[in-house]
Amino acid sequence: MATRREIDEADIRQRIERLAEAIRNQDLEAAMSFYAPDIVSFDFEPPLQHVGADAKRRNWSSAFAAYERPLGYEVHDLTITVGDDLAYAHSLNRISGSLKNGRSTDVWLRATTGLQKIDGDWLITHDHVSVPIDFEAGTALLDLKP
Repeated sequence: MATRREIDEADIRQRIERLAEAIRNQDLEAAMSFYAPDIVSFDFEPPLQHVGADAKRRNWSSAFAAYERPLGYEVHDLTITVGDDLAYAHSLNRISGSLKNGRSTDVWLRATTGLQKIDGDWLITHDHVSVPIDFEAGTALLDLKP
């Protein structure tokens, strides 16, 4: 018989995969259903932090508007640690596709996700997406692969 934490971990894993599917489908409403209203996001675009679901919605709207369909989005090496009502996950994620400006992307990202069980559902309360940088050059390293 599975323990409560094993059940919660499986639930979180499934929710993260469903979020990835929503991203691939560029389905803004489905993607937003995984976030808490007071999400704090450390994303690529300025400013340094985005606070609240409206800010997260603007980030995804901007990203989806930049890409042609289909959008590639994969979650790799997902590790989840679960407590009673708090959990965190980290993974290496790959986003790829054709931008509407004619360029294409194929970038690996580092992702850390904080979740809280709210009214029985695991919702994302914090996320942090980043890429390594070359300090001397002052540039992001977008060509690294696991």
